[in-house]
Amino acid sequence: MTTISRTTAAGVRPDVLSGDRTAFIDRWIYVFTAASFIVIVLLGFIPDSLGKMAAVQAGQRPPFPWVLHVHAALMGTYMLLLLTQAWLVATGRVAQHRLLGAVGAVLAAALVVVGFILIPTIYHQAFAGAQAAPPPVKAQLAQLVAFLENITLVQGRIGIVFAILVILGVSARKTNPGFHKRMMILSIAGALPAAFDRIIWIPTTMPVRPLSSDLYVLLAIAPMFLWDVFRNRRIHPAYWVWLAVVAPFTIAVHTLWDKPAWHAAVKWLMGV
Repeated sequence: MTTISRTTAAGVRPDVLSGDRTAFIDRWIYVFTAASFIVIVLLGFIPDSLGKMAAVQAGQRPPFPWVLHVHAALMGTYMLLLLTQAWLVATGRVAQHRLLGAVGAVLAAALVVVGFILIPTIYHQAFAGAQAAPPPVKAQLAQLVAFLENITLVQGRIGIVFAILVILGVSARKTNPGFHKRMMILSIAGALPAAFDRIIWIPTTMPVRPLSSDLYVLLAIAPMFLWDVFRNRRIHPAYWVWLAVVAPFTIAVHTLWDKPAWHAAVKWLMGV
């Protein structure tokens, strides 16, 4: 018996064509997600940084502390490495991907350490400026200090959650590559609020509450998540783990945001 396969005009079977498209998205969805994170960061930080540099040159604000430059360099390098790692896997260069993995682990550890140095550095700079400012400016800077006290909640969450998720992701690199690649991307997604809060042309709930930036993070990971659900007909365990880690800290952020007890706690922690 002869079986005649249906083909397209190009002579390619529809199921093969569909399979090629699926395989293509399977490979490149992570590259797309990592690249989109970089675009988000650039949209937020480039205009903000240019404005702040102009203010420094005009003598309207103090120079950036050294640790801020280090943090920016580390974060930029890490995000470029994340994109490179996703691209290496998508193009089948697994050996190079594994080789760069050690560099990523060192960068991640450095990011956490520098991040927790940066938080009190920025706070003390603003607090000292508020104390030394003349009366007309003092009230404005006091509001800035109060805002920074709220922001420490988000910054602390970013640092802790990032460290936990990176450890989980790195631990699974040999035993569960699917969990590993998703977790490494989800780990850096938690840092995107810092960029979203600086994009002045999108709707925001800040400084009243940080709800908008949390929702934008969900939007940023939506393409990867939705493709996973469509492709596998289920939610991958990596997302459940991510939710279990992120949810308690997010609830804490929204519960403590702008509460007098939290402001007092930050002042005590900062020794002011």
